[in-house]
Amino acid sequence: MADTIFGKIARREIPADIVYETDEVLAFRDLNPQAPVHVLFIPKRTLATLNEATAQDAELLGKLLLAAADYAKREGFADEGYRTVVNCNEHGGQTVFHLHVHLLAGRRMHWPPG
Repeated sequence: MADTIFGKIARREIPADIVYETDEVLAFRDLNPQAPVHVLFIPKRTLATLNEATAQDAELLGKLLLAAADYAKREGFADEGYRTVVNCNEHGGQTVFHLHVHLLAGRRMHWPPG
């Protein structure tokens, strides 16, 4: 796992409010939430950015999105709606270089986001 804060969370070296876990995916609440629900879904295996993903990572990328959808259903806000976001590199807004999917919910989302 990458030596980032997310890698340390995945290795349980630092605490996080973990809300979802499978063999390949871990999800925890964002420390700086941008919505009433703001959860980050990370692969346990290291990928720094979406740019590093290859065809061999397609299944893992799908599992990240399916985990977010499963969590939304479990928590009861799937039908109302939510947003998933993947930021890539500095100009895309990525600040932690361990690929992650943001799940935002609990308020009306607007487009464009800002």
